[in-house]
Amino acid sequence: MQWLLLATVIAVLAGSASALFLYSLDWATTTRITHPWLIWLLPFAGFTVGWLYLRFGRSVEGGNNLILEEVHRPANTIPLRMTPLVYIGTVVSHLFGASVGREGTAVQMGASIADQFTSLLKFDNDARRMVLMAGVSAGFSSVFGTPLAGAIFGLEVMAIGRMHYTAIFPCLLAAVVADQVGLMWGVHHTHYAMSLIPPLSLWTLGAVIAAGCCFGLAARVFADATHLIGGVMKKYVAYTPLRPFIGGVVVALAVYLLQGERYIGLGIPVIVDAFQHPLAPWDFVGKLAFTVLSLGSGFKGGEVTPLFYVGATLGNALAPLTRRSPRR
Repeated sequence: MQWLLLATVIAVLAGSASALFLYSLDWATTTRITHPWLIWLLPFAGFTVGWLYLRFGRSVEGGNNLILEEVHRPANTIPLRMTPLVYIGTVVSHLFGASVGREGTAVQMGASIADQFTSLLKFDNDARRMVLMAGVSAGFSSVFGTPLAGAIFGLEVMAIGRMHYTAIFPCLLAAVVADQVGLMWGVHHTHYAMSLIPPLSLWTLGAVIAAGCCFGLAARVFADATHLIGGVMKKYVAYTPLRPFIGGVVVALAVYLLQGERYIGLGIPVIVDAFQHPLAPWDFVGKLAFTVLSLGSGFKGGEVTPLFYVGATLGNALAPLTRRSPRR
């Protein structure tokens, strides 16, 4: 009964926070598209976000890594200030044109909200882990509308491949309820439709395996490049707010010189288009580069939706090699 009530409360709070966040992202995206000149303010937006974290968010600047540390080596309650800081930082990043995602924000909001109950209820470390995982599941589920994936994310991904079976009930319940809470607030999620699934054959099986290798390689390049940019920034730019300022200058100039508006923001329309008709074969490279620059220099958000973009457009580029048009 305790976990039933607690997981439900966490889900309601995390789902409501995600709903507010998604509505804010819609507003930010619409405003940026309507006023394309906002991209020139991206460096100053980055500086502002960096300054906010330097001034008020040093204890939470670890983001998802901080949550992972608290799951594996519980020490201190995650400050509630993580929620407003990552919310503001991500909305500002999207408003002015950074190429970032959204799941990192929802996960951090869900975890930081949930962790406040651990000190209130005097939970031990094992119970606290379950609370954090439930908060992560609720955040991920409500921002994407994927309760099963949200539960698995909280159970396995946050535990780095080790399933915590005792947390199945609170994680699954939190994920399902948070998703429903978002829907009750009127949130609409994007659905990606495939017109035809090709029959299984040796050719399609081989094509899928080869494509999977390409997707994995792209993800590895993405992760390594993001860490590289972040490391270079930390090594050569001591003042934290200057890092996203510099990144913002590079992104803004790249958008102008390369007409790269399609590579900033979430990029959901391009993901949808990738299922419908052929796109430029270099789109996945563009999105990968813009996202690496944005995240590596310190803009706030997530990486899953940009990786969806990279995967969808890379698959679109590989489709002709499988002798199957993306229209089919």
